[in-house]
Amino acid sequence: MGGERAGRGRRTPARMIAYATSGAVLLTGCASMPDSGDLRGVESTPRQDAQVRVFAMPPSEDASPTQIVQGFLEALTSDDPDYRTARQYLTAEAAEAWKPELSTTVLADGPGAQADPPGREETGEVSFTLTGDKVATVDAQQAYASATGPYDKLVRLTQDAKSGQWRIAGVPQGVVMGKSDFQRNYMSVSKYYFASNTMRAAVDGPPMAVADPVYVRSHVEPTTQMVRSLLGGPTTWLDPVVRSGFPEGVALHEDAGPLAADDRGKLTVPLNGKAAGTGTKQCKEMAAQLLFTLRNLSPAVDEVELRADGKQLCSLTQEAIGTVADRGSRNSPGYLYFVDGKHRLVRIPADNDDPQPDPVPGALGEGETLLRSVAVSRDERAAAGVGLDGGALYVGSLVPGGSLGEPVLSSRGKSEEDRLTAPSWDAQGGLWVADRDPADPRLFLLEEGSGEPLEVRTPGLDGRIQAVRVAADGVRIALVVAKGDRRSLMIGRIERSGTNGQEGPAGPAEKTGARPAVTVLQMRPATPELEKVTAMSWTGDSRLVVVGREEGGVEQMRYVEVDGSVPEVPQPAALTGVEAVTASADDKMPLVAHSVDGIVRLPSGAQWQKVTEGIAPVYPG
Repeated sequence: MGGERAGRGRRTPARMIAYATSGAVLLTGCASMPDSGDLRGVESTPRQDAQVRVFAMPPSEDASPTQIVQGFLEALTSDDPDYRTARQYLTAEAAEAWKPELSTTVLADGPGAQADPPGREETGEVSFTLTGDKVATVDAQQAYASATGPYDKLVRLTQDAKSGQWRIAGVPQGVVMGKSDFQRNYMSVSKYYFASNTMRAAVDGPPMAVADPVYVRSHVEPTTQMVRSLLGGPTTWLDPVVRSGFPEGVALHEDAGPLAADDRGKLTVPLNGKAAGTGTKQCKEMAAQLLFTLRNLSPAVDEVELRADGKQLCSLTQEAIGTVADRGSRNSPGYLYFVDGKHRLVRIPADNDDPQPDPVPGALGEGETLLRSVAVSRDERAAAGVGLDGGALYVGSLVPGGSLGEPVLSSRGKSEEDRLTAPSWDAQGGLWVADRDPADPRLFLLEEGSGEPLEVRTPGLDGRIQAVRVAADGVRIALVVAKGDRRSLMIGRIERSGTNGQEGPAGPAEKTGARPAVTVLQMRPATPELEKVTAMSWTGDSRLVVVGREEGGVEQMRYVEVDGSVPEVPQPAALTGVEAVTASADDKMPLVAHSVDGIVRLPSGAQWQKVTEGIAPVYPG
């Protein structure tokens, strides 16, 4: 459980109890525990079987201060729902004051502990310094963030004058554990809200769902945890651009027990009185949020029924969810697009192995304007292409006989690499592109793919944008940002003012005729360990595929979550010389890349396979 940690002095065995979900009980010997000397963090516990729950043992009557600290750290990594065993290592006052839910600090290895100073047990007070190297934190909202630097916290113990037993009287808030213990104890799950800060939000139609990834304890009623987290509202980072269908103050009913789907996959969610009187449309949105959120938990949830004051409010099935709300990864592409040897936009069907590309209908497929990079709108009705020298952006319809016209945007960069990036479409029809001109670097948005380009504000951007990819939801954007020799992947939040009646700098846009102001805010790193990111693409609601290298390392391709964590899924097979990569929001579609071998794809469970010659492959988006 807390991992094997080396210490000096005589050792006594420490044990933990593991319960299989079938009801069988296993008594497993863990690390032997030193009863004196310093604790040193070494490799944390190996991953346990997903169906085994691990519980800590309470302190023994003659436990030394070293054993008390060791046992407490072990108990932090158990599957005890309320940390009841961990609290037994604390004094009554410390147990009442300790708030484990406030944060989780993840260290590279299990925390070490050093007596500070050693040899003071005869005084009845001893302190230990917990140490380690931070790799991540999870806050009170269960939001994950990468972290670096040393961990250094004090634990203070006292000895009871009557019983002679040692207990922890002062302990840091939150919990701390090694990386492998964290991976065993926690899992990443996305909860869902609705985009509220887009052009689409102003018109009738199903709202667009936005993923908000959080980490929950994987063996401690994850369904109930996720429902409570969803009802509690979005994380602080996402909150300004989303809304919830649940009314303010809605929570689980006070008598609600652990939530679980029945044998037909139906989950009944009893809510408090704040949900009573909810209209059918709003209730269906609430149910859709739950279905999106719980779809990947086991057992699967196929239907949600919401109740309040003992009465049914509404129910919704997975099959009917499309009439209530949209989600980017629910939409499968019709084609894979790329630029052929004649610098035309061509396509092949996305769902078969036909390697023979056809020029797209319209001017971009005719070859009169030579292209270097392209993007296709998510409805596959329009496309944008950057000219061969990188200096001009063209937009055209994908219909026979469609004309191209003049460029919608031009760059004055002196070299091809200092001109326009590859473009990207959001689900509202907005077209995004960056100008890399060192003299005037800017990010642009063309609403509905046409009209006067709107310069997007990027306060706090430290570097020059080299690549742009917008999420399907239209409220998150991935940017490759160059500063010096480093190229970092950053995730930003897209905020709009002066839309939907919101006040802009000069009042509501519909009153003044002013264009909305669009800003990318609170950019955060998604791959802090990669020194040079060379290609990336969204793949799903909260995940990206990234190509890059660590300092002194070789090029690698990996999946990452928008919060910077690494998902526990098989990573893509190695591929050398990657110039571009694209992925569909539909995870059934294979990864596609441009490498030294041309256009290649990675079917599920297979190796990279060559498709054809060409460059700049893209799925719609």
